[in-house]
Amino acid sequence: MAAFRKIAALAAILAVLGATGLAQESKPEAGPKESPAKPDPTLTLKIGAPGLKDKTMGVGVGDILAASSGKAVDFDGMIRGMAGDRFVYVGETHNSLPMHDLEFRVIQGLYGLNPDIAVGMEMLPVTVQETLNKWSLGLLTREEFVREVGWYVHWNFNFGYYEKIFAFAKEHRIPVYALNIPREIITRIRMRGWDGLTDEEKKFIPKAPDVSNPDHRTLIRTIFEAAEIPHAMKGMGLDAMFDGLYRAQVAWDQVMAANAVRGAASQGRRMVVCAGSGHLLYNLGINMRAYDESRLPYKTVIAVVVPEGRKRLEVERSYADYVVGLAGEPRPAFPSVGLSFKTVDNLENPVVESKPISGAAARADFERGDIILAVDGLRFTDINALWMHMAGFGYGDEIKFRILRDGQVKDVALKLEAGAETEAGK
Repeated sequence: MAAFRKIAALAAILAVLGATGLAQESKPEAGPKESPAKPDPTLTLKIGAPGLKDKTMGVGVGDILAASSGKAVDFDGMIRGMAGDRFVYVGETHNSLPMHDLEFRVIQGLYGLNPDIAVGMEMLPVTVQETLNKWSLGLLTREEFVREVGWYVHWNFNFGYYEKIFAFAKEHRIPVYALNIPREIITRIRMRGWDGLTDEEKKFIPKAPDVSNPDHRTLIRTIFEAAEIPHAMKGMGLDAMFDGLYRAQVAWDQVMAANAVRGAASQGRRMVVCAGSGHLLYNLGINMRAYDESRLPYKTVIAVVVPEGRKRLEVERSYADYVVGLAGEPRPAFPSVGLSFKTVDNLENPVVESKPISGAAARADFERGDIILAVDGLRFTDINALWMHMAGFGYGDEIKFRILRDGQVKDVALKLEAGAETEAGK
């Protein structure tokens, strides 16, 4: 678990920076993870709601604590406590199946309370909304949806993590809204700022990021500084690097908030938002931005992992409206492959984008620029289709690649071994 904690925190930074390698396989999460040797500094920051930010509460495995009282409630009590809220936000660590199960249970519970709900998801950009509409209307099979929506082009985690949520939405004809925007626009705003965007790009981000909130800046800076940044990334440019990252993070939160408000308003439904916890902590991210725009009430639910051997984890009461304690997992539900691919002009075959540094591929003979000739005897010209094939394998399985490197054909066996799975990403 220690390796995953370190990598996940760093991946959160690199993903916003738009770097290659590990960043291609990760999205911002909740930041550093708690460990006996190095407590998660984000848990007890004195930020957020004025009446709560100087008070803590102890959460154990299986607990649900209401921040307003600091006391335990049962699951049904939490759902009833959100009856008057137009927006409900549920945070996740992207490769934690128990957190996705929590998202599903909240959606299911709120649907039982009042079926007029919609689901907003960080995982997909607004450019695929038409496919989401077709899914919610029951017009696509699972395989058709994953292919048509380009799941593994837009998101870097196994569809299996989200399958129950999508199946429930399809069964009950619940509208699902994409909240995100194309990743390259976030990279450009990080590098150039809002004024550096084209008019076409500004349609996705209609106003400059508001970076004036000191509490939110403290939160993101804490995550940034707690991560183990490689030596090559340190130096005089570290502050400038953070400024770009922070500008991108705020833009990301603003645009997802605007899309959530728009989705809720379009049909007058309660909106349940599923997003990485780093976008929701201390009610300072998507949740705050959506409230600033709509002035509609909301609640935030975030799960924390209680380290093995600890009975309680101290968390600031301003951390979220409801905090759920979960036990740690021995490994993620789906193995991490650790590869990233790209397309190259005048070549149909996928190409390895960067030398793998995480997951099972870090232990195999892959290099940047390897051309994928075949996988398990199958030829792929579409990266999403290639990932759909690989997503069907589990721990202990072997994927057989035939690659072209420097004019030579090579066979590479990728073994999805236990141990490699603790690293973030695909």
